[in-house]
Amino acid sequence: MLDLRHVLGHLDEVGERLASRGTAPDLTPLAQLGEQRRELTARFEGLRAAQNAAQERMKGRDLDPAARTQLQAELKTLSQQAKEAEASRKSVEEALGALLLLLPNLPDPEVPVGTSDADNRELRRWGEPVTHPYSRPHWEIGEQLGILDFEGGSRVSGARFTFLRGAAARLERALISFMLDLHTREHGYTELTPPYLVNRLSMTGTGQLPKFEEEAFQVNLNDLFLVPTAEVPVTNLHREGIFAGEELPLKYVAFSPCFRKEAGSYGQDTRGLIRQHQFHKVELVQFVRPEQSSAAHEELTGHAERVLQLLGLPYRVVILCSGDLGFSAARCYDIEVWAEGMEKWLEVSSCSNFADFQARRANIRYRAFKGAKPEYVHTLNGSGLALPRTVIAIMENYQTAEGAIIVPEVLRPYMGVEVIR
Repeated sequence: MLDLRHVLGHLDEVGERLASRGTAPDLTPLAQLGEQRRELTARFEGLRAAQNAAQERMKGRDLDPAARTQLQAELKTLSQQAKEAEASRKSVEEALGALLLLLPNLPDPEVPVGTSDADNRELRRWGEPVTHPYSRPHWEIGEQLGILDFEGGSRVSGARFTFLRGAAARLERALISFMLDLHTREHGYTELTPPYLVNRLSMTGTGQLPKFEEEAFQVNLNDLFLVPTAEVPVTNLHREGIFAGEELPLKYVAFSPCFRKEAGSYGQDTRGLIRQHQFHKVELVQFVRPEQSSAAHEELTGHAERVLQLLGLPYRVVILCSGDLGFSAARCYDIEVWAEGMEKWLEVSSCSNFADFQARRANIRYRAFKGAKPEYVHTLNGSGLALPRTVIAIMENYQTAEGAIIVPEVLRPYMGVEVIR
């Protein structure tokens, strides 16, 4: 959520920065409600001052009965008027809050201005993407080896659900253990196993609701939602909380299934494991002081990159332009891994800095020192990594001319084999 005071005090600037995302929201209703709130606040404070003055006069010993009766009637009227003004002010504040929930985050000044992913800027690459004459897409490799069962997933659940069989299931399990071990042992994250169902407040806190409710899987039980990412339960673990300054930075890693009503696209994006309604992911989440925010974003992105480096998978890092930013992000780096069989880059991680946007929605604060006024933390998160596309990259980049898959060296202790045949 944006800072209401900043929005109302800088309407033109806020409008321009939001317009750089590709849509120009009409801030007029917000400005009008802000003016109503100002007027109602002034009226309420004036009525309270009049009440206090009348109560002081009531204390006078020389008041005759008629004057006392008149003052009592005046106090009753003032009290009723103050209640009405306060109720109107609260109603306006609720309306302001509802409008604020629909506004996306302001792009960071360092974010390049653009309208689509074509305007994203590549920052760096690691490894050399290659394509061999025998290279095939993962769905062909998986079906030939009998380790990806798309027909079974469709029969059981519908389109975009898949069974991983045998070595593919073991490969994914090995990746999960490898990633969790790396992030906890070398990168300093605390591992969590979060709930996979969350309430409406949690989905609102991280920015999925109210704007994207139709894209979420809702359960007809106590108004709960299946998690679209572990970011939601992990971030909301500290909703309405106040950290001591020395507790920050705080870093969590969590594995979870993710459930999304992917809109998808035509062609290759609907084939194989690229866009699934259910998939697994290892998620990195950080809570930091505002002055640590930018450095933490680089660090977190580096932690996700390290996974690909140890797996020996070529990748590139791009900074998203303003028009391609997610709703809650102020700045975002996408890490795209090379998929040899498909001859394309696949996003395998989005590392986002939300600044205080999520913290304001979820009311997550910290005290810089004992007795200090609470301030909003900055939150960050990134995939460390998403499993389906990591599996895709391994299958396609490590395929052999004979149709086998070489297991990356770092995964062999977890897999117990060197080659999938």
